[in-house]
Amino acid sequence: MYIHDENWRNLLHSEMQKPYFKDLENFLYEERKRGYEIYPPDHFIFSALDHTPLDKVKVVIVGQDPYHGKGQAHGLSFSVQKGVKIPPSLKNIFKEMKDDVGGADPASGYLVSWADQGVLLLNATLTVRKGEPKSHHGKGWERFTDTILQILAERKEPIVFILWGKIAEEKVKRVLESTRHHHLILTAAHPSPYSAKNFLGCRHFSKTNAQLVAWKKIPISWNIV
Repeated sequence: MYIHDENWRNLLHSEMQKPYFKDLENFLYEERKRGYEIYPPDHFIFSALDHTPLDKVKVVIVGQDPYHGKGQAHGLSFSVQKGVKIPPSLKNIFKEMKDDVGGADPASGYLVSWADQGVLLLNATLTVRKGEPKSHHGKGWERFTDTILQILAERKEPIVFILWGKIAEEKVKRVLESTRHHHLILTAAHPSPYSAKNFLGCRHFSKTNAQLVAWKKIPISWNIV
């Protein structure tokens, strides 16, 4: 596992030398040795950091697990690779996006254009066993991603944190409660079909851009082309 972005790599180097992270690496090694297929592939695990360097982060969208179906996950929360069927939660995200800020129906669920504009698409857990959601919970990833969030929380430049669902909300608020911060926190239900009625109408896309403009930052072009 390797972080290509130099700033993130330097900031997280000492964290990746800690015993818990070495245990995590050993766990992933043993998983593969036992024949389990792990998603996303190694070269995608840190895609969120590689696509969105620290000094470019304007927005953070926190997910939970990577997708656990073949060919879906590529290291960005809620995003799937081109040519892959758009999952139900992402369909609801796109529905809300279209209702909120307009635009055409996205042709794919590939959210790299968001990441490249400064939207850090960070999952709480960065790997998963094929077909087994939450199979890599409690192995160390949560502590690692908490460290990433802490780095962001302490940044002088303000950020919009978009938190969909209680897990994302509790994770980020746990990190932020120990830090005096000046960030905007937007919360709503998770966009899964089970809670979509409490997600739709949140208007997080327009609210985010309004705040970015107020901060004299370039707003995000949310449309996926």
